[in-house]
Amino acid sequence: MNKLMIVPMVGAGTLALAACGGETTTADAANANPITEAEVEAAQIAWGEGIVAIGQTFTEEGDFSARAAEHIATHYAYGDDTAILFKPTLAAEDQFRETPEEALSYFVGTEGTEDGGFAIAPYTAVRWENNGTVIDENGNMAVAMGNYFFTGTDGSETKVEYSFAYERDAEGDLKIVLHHSSLPFSAN
Repeated sequence: MNKLMIVPMVGAGTLALAACGGETTTADAANANPITEAEVEAAQIAWGEGIVAIGQTFTEEGDFSARAAEHIATHYAYGDDTAILFKPTLAAEDQFRETPEEALSYFVGTEGTEDGGFAIAPYTAVRWENNGTVIDENGNMAVAMGNYFFTGTDGSETKVEYSFAYERDAEGDLKIVLHHSSLPFSAN
């Protein structure tokens, strides 16, 4: 039986509201509507489509920064009372992205930093292969791990390993609270 209890990931605001017994909390909403594996898969597909859209907007000389900011707001729980743990694949100097601005820099690039703009590559597709998904016993959080593959404009795929954790926000949408990805180990 797979059970996952992750209390520290619950936002301080949610805990405070729960302790007061007042308003409906995100955790209360999740208990009434537990996260499903199908929802995780749909969130993954939507995230991948968003990455493709950022690159397409860049290629078409549109406002790719605005598109990336929209992607971050749609898929990540920045701004909610939840700590976001984001360790992108191609980050060595600024390994962790605690703010939406740091995430945006990673996605679209910032001159004078290591950020070259991962999402503006561009990619034509993102394909997910989940190794597994674990949903905590109350349905408040789901964690998925596996490989995702980014297809370049030349048709080649880049394999990346990932772990993502999702929580449901107050509107009922899944939001990423943990995103860790890395290139596969190579003994060469």
